[in-house]
Amino acid sequence: MLNAKVRELLNTQINKEFYSAYLYLEFSNYFKEKNLDGFANWYMIQAQEERDHALLFYQYLQNNNEIVTLDAIDKPTTGFASHMDVLQAGLKHEIYVTSLINDIYAAAYEVKDFRTMQFLDWFVKEQGEEETNANDLIAKMELFGGDPKSLYMLNQELAARVYTAPSLVL
Repeated sequence: MLNAKVRELLNTQINKEFYSAYLYLEFSNYFKEKNLDGFANWYMIQAQEERDHALLFYQYLQNNNEIVTLDAIDKPTTGFASHMDVLQAGLKHEIYVTSLINDIYAAAYEVKDFRTMQFLDWFVKEQGEEETNANDLIAKMELFGGDPKSLYMLNQELAARVYTAPSLVL
């Protein structure tokens, strides 16, 4: 049986991960409307990853005989002024998600819930990768975004991304 605070944080994280998926779907929609299909693809894959992260938390709670409570998912932010605004919002969101994962980890550590800490290890590593990817995308946009030919090439690069489901064993 999980500690009540850890259980609550894990359950809340399901909602946060589904919100992340919604947010990235909105980002994908933004880029699709701007005819940047590669960027739209990149964020569609991000949305798929976030959905799968939610399901991993869901499964972890169920595997520990805990009841999962699904809450309403907030509407994501819309109306971005520029491509860079979207990318920076993505980085800001990933930093926020990292803080949430760290909070769960700290709560598990406090009660010596080593099983949950081990489960979260994958997410800690994943969040490092997510922040790096978001930073890299911003850096590429800063370098190439002002030149139409370079933006086209960056868009083509992002179009090549394919989805790979997480291989976390619960």
